[in-house]
Amino acid sequence: MLNHVMIGANDIQKTKQFYDAVLGVLGAGPAMEHVNDTGQTRLFYAHNGSTFSVSEPINGQPATVANGSTIGFICDSPEQLQEFHDVAVANGGTTSEEPPGPREGNMGLMYLCYFLDPDGHKICGIHRPA
Repeated sequence: MLNHVMIGANDIQKTKQFYDAVLGVLGAGPAMEHVNDTGQTRLFYAHNGSTFSVSEPINGQPATVANGSTIGFICDSPEQLQEFHDVAVANGGTTSEEPPGPREGNMGLMYLCYFLDPDGHKICGIHRPA
């Protein structure tokens, strides 16, 4: 259903360092950098048919977060989910909500972690056992 997600960043190089490390845990390579025609730097991470993008805002205003929004990334195991969270925190992210681990809900057992990136975007790691 989705082709890509793009978020804004106020310090594109700091954000690149953060997501290169964090998304590297999931197997994504370093970002492809692109400067668009109006001079904003954009980062593109492609992995398993999905693209996650980060951009300096085109309108020249500061990047802000969307209250109530979360971007979720699939993790292959509970161990990878824990590493995803730990690498995020080690690279400037802030843990959010409950500690990483199992949650039982309407959709059955799943493992979740939540953190905020350096710009405050809420990120989720999710693993659903087979």
